[in-house]
Amino acid sequence: MEPVWHPTKTYTEGSRLEALIRQLKLASYEDLYRFSLEQPEVFFEETFRLLGIEWFAPYQKVLDVSKGIEWPHWFVGGRLNLAYNAVTRNAKKRPDSAALIWEGEDGETRTLSFGGLEASVAKAAKALSSLGLVPGDRVGLFLPMLPETAIGALATARLGAIVVPIFSGYAPEAAATRLQDAGARLLITADGFYRRGGRIPLLETARQSAARSPTVEKILVVERFGGVPLTNNEIAWGQLVESQTSDAPNQPMESMDPFMLIYTSGTTGKPKGTVHYHAGFPLKATQDLAHCFDLREGERLFWFTDMGWMMGPWAILGGLTLGAAVVLYEGAPDFPAPDRLWDICERHHVTHLGLSPTLARALIPHGEEHVTRHDLSNLRVLGSTGEPWNLEPYLWFSRVVGQNKLPIINYSGGTEIGGGILGCTTWRPIKPMGFNTAVPGIKAAVLNPDGIAVRNQVGELAVLAPWPGMTKGFWNDPERYLNTYWSKNPGVWIHGDWAMQDSESHWTIHGRSDDTLKIAGKRVGPAEVESAAVEHPAVKEAAAIGVPHEVKGETSVIFVVLRPGHQSSDILAGEIAKLVTERLGKALKPEKVLFVPDLPKTRNAKVMRRVIRAAYLGQNLGDLSALENPQAVESIRTLA
Repeated sequence: MEPVWHPTKTYTEGSRLEALIRQLKLASYEDLYRFSLEQPEVFFEETFRLLGIEWFAPYQKVLDVSKGIEWPHWFVGGRLNLAYNAVTRNAKKRPDSAALIWEGEDGETRTLSFGGLEASVAKAAKALSSLGLVPGDRVGLFLPMLPETAIGALATARLGAIVVPIFSGYAPEAAATRLQDAGARLLITADGFYRRGGRIPLLETARQSAARSPTVEKILVVERFGGVPLTNNEIAWGQLVESQTSDAPNQPMESMDPFMLIYTSGTTGKPKGTVHYHAGFPLKATQDLAHCFDLREGERLFWFTDMGWMMGPWAILGGLTLGAAVVLYEGAPDFPAPDRLWDICERHHVTHLGLSPTLARALIPHGEEHVTRHDLSNLRVLGSTGEPWNLEPYLWFSRVVGQNKLPIINYSGGTEIGGGILGCTTWRPIKPMGFNTAVPGIKAAVLNPDGIAVRNQVGELAVLAPWPGMTKGFWNDPERYLNTYWSKNPGVWIHGDWAMQDSESHWTIHGRSDDTLKIAGKRVGPAEVESAAVEHPAVKEAAAIGVPHEVKGETSVIFVVLRPGHQSSDILAGEIAKLVTERLGKALKPEKVLFVPDLPKTRNAKVMRRVIRAAYLGQNLGDLSALENPQAVESIRTLA
């Protein structure tokens, strides 16, 4: 496939990559990427020095892998604080420049300069300290995209505590699972938020989650609506925070001290708490926004996301650290009219817009006129992540939104990565739907079943060397971390994506190599879906798979085996779907609930979701030799 975008001087001259290439006395982007693999310590040191990262105490060594490649120690001996680099440092240099631009679905807007954000974060940090929080304590952040969402996360880090972002659409049980695992002492939430014109009573969900989480002592409530009575263990954000002075210091933290636990789901078991540290995720986000998206000081980044997904913290921390303004939006992208997203871009002079392929597919049916009626001339870079593209919506995004002039920076990595494995650079031509580079500093490869790097064939996406940003294991579960990423090929990170790299170094991703569902770009483990389904008294066992969906990209179908004495019916299917929705949230509502007499299993009773999905979609079933009950496959085929 031919490129749809080619580099111009507008994107190369004055770019952050150009500055780094000159600093290292290299001749081209290709030289830079090669250098980043051959001399990673020099590459990362110079990268973060040029990006202005400041340290309270200098590091003695860039990288120590004495405990193994799985447990790298970055910037040994160095002390810093991400909140200082994201806010305080910029407040000193450019106090009046915009830092956060927020818009509510009801039309309310607020803008905070770096100086104003510095004062707000300091007050919030002092408020958290007044509640008895100390470095290392965990703070649940169960909020939509409000100014206080960013302020709360930054204040937690400034104090040296650990933030636990939770998707604002989760039901009580899903939120409680994360609070319980983290052992959170405090939960920050809101009394509610607007969604499609309705008021979502978030505080009620938060109360139910906290009630199931014994370690939660208090709930700090942002009054989005106001007038909601609070109980004894609940404190109004405004009343507590605004009464503080703004002299809370940034706590100097060791480079590998955690600042965030963000949960991601796997194919089995409970969600995994990925551990991110001050010299990791924030630096990776900053680097990727600089090297892939060329985000410059004073520009404006709007990534349509939620704080509970990686891209929320990523955009806030990376964007602010680069001295850019970050645009936050509370509501639905097409409410009250289909042009809401483009209206936001026009009014707030957005330069960098990021969204998922799912969102693009959902907006296309509204018509091109909702895009073209707006002045989008400030847009300079488009971004996408979350799932693979298909061609038609990609070309629509390029043609209608980008006017065939703007690069689409496709970007793929994960919560555990702290950013991207694969991306695009504006120094190379960009082909539709794929990636024109591995992110600088990431030694990526596609491996065949023998663990050998290959080109022009689909294999496992792997990373062959450590990088700042990779998770510091899973919270209280180091063995699961090792088993998840490092057990298949010793010393090699196997990410779980099928990918291909062609002879011209163009990359494509073909989907997950495990069973994780990715619904509208949101990862959820089938075990979470199945656990909710089997709570119904009629359900004996269940298996959840992901299937293609025209708008969401992927949606879930649940196959259910009933207990004796129960009969399948549409009413029963609806009850099970409702239960799953109540447990996991509306965004993860299953598309279908189907009844089968048995689930295909191996001899050790492992349910073969791969086989279920293939049978239902009419695909090649592959090797069935491990199946204990191959007849179960036929009953699934009849439902297709």
